[in-house]
Amino acid sequence: MVSAVREGASQRSTARRFGVALRTVQLWLERAQGQALDDVEWSDRLRIPRHIPRRTPSHLEEVIVGLRQELQAESALGEYGAAAIRQELFTRGWQQVPSIRTIGRILERRGVLDGRKRLRRPPPPPGWYLPDLAAREAELDSFDIVEGLVIRGGIDVEVFNGVSLHGGLVVSSPRGAITARTTVEDLVAHWRGYGLPRYAQFDNDTRFQGAHQHRDSISRVMRLCLSLTVIPVFAPPQETGFQAAIESYNGRWQAKVWSRFQHADLASLRTRSQEYVRAHRRRAAARIDSAPIRRLFPSNWELDLQAHPTGRLIYLRRTSERGFVHLLGRDFLVDRLWTHRLVRVEIQLQEGKIRFIALRRREPARQPVLAEATYDLPRRRFHE
Repeated sequence: MVSAVREGASQRSTARRFGVALRTVQLWLERAQGQALDDVEWSDRLRIPRHIPRRTPSHLEEVIVGLRQELQAESALGEYGAAAIRQELFTRGWQQVPSIRTIGRILERRGVLDGRKRLRRPPPPPGWYLPDLAAREAELDSFDIVEGLVIRGGIDVEVFNGVSLHGGLVVSSPRGAITARTTVEDLVAHWRGYGLPRYAQFDNDTRFQGAHQHRDSISRVMRLCLSLTVIPVFAPPQETGFQAAIESYNGRWQAKVWSRFQHADLASLRTRSQEYVRAHRRRAAARIDSAPIRRLFPSNWELDLQAHPTGRLIYLRRTSERGFVHLLGRDFLVDRLWTHRLVRVEIQLQEGKIRFIALRRREPARQPVLAEATYDLPRRRFHE
């Protein structure tokens, strides 16, 4: 290119001839300016400077690496990290001592660190603890209660919130106080309008699960779900992840409704909440439509709290140090070798059986049965 231009060709025609940009021709002309072609340095030049300002001298890097090996072998304290190396350099009279972070980078660059980096595994799919839920063959509605809200003037507020796992269908119902009765009312109203999921998930609040001090307690909410062939699922106490969807929605509701506006009374709060829920459902319309199909609410259904419960209950629990789980006021042995581990407890009320299924986030598709037991729910009157 330089030779062609020197022989009289224009820069643009030379660029077209060699299929390069005009700037490329100009670059090489500048490189060869005033020199014979044989004397020009045609190789690419590095963009980095030959000397990096404030870089630790190479001889000091060698000293740091050597000190690490020396301290590892001879230190009385057994400490040979960046902080120990820096202190040793001061002790030996070095004036220009790098910072702890710089020493750490030197050790990392030289490949002498013996620590292992954390292995990050991909998260399990949503609903991994229930195979048909993870395969998007079923839908799950998660419910929770937001407490501790007070409108100016001393008006206490609690909010019953719900969100579906796959569809993102939300519901919010602010009240002065939420009880098991009002929870049943809100569940029935929501499911009448949008259909029944296969699963309904709750935490271990007594309004959902019933009194904890009584054995074999089947609560009002549980009886509602069982009468509609919705399977109640109870998340493990003090475990993160299982209630992530509803906890996230709780936070959004408080930020976008509760904290965003001044509420004169409970009625104005309910109006704001309904507007937000309608807008949320409109935005999530495509996701709601693509979610697993929900069953129609039965037209002739009535809740009979005195009917003996039938159907399936699911508890997610973590075993104790002896391999037991506690539920329904009883202790059940799962496996003495499966300690402090997650299990899914499936109770078949008609068959009188309990299955304990192993759960591991690392292997979400592998869920072997650990043990089985018999369980007969006592027949007794439900006290309303």
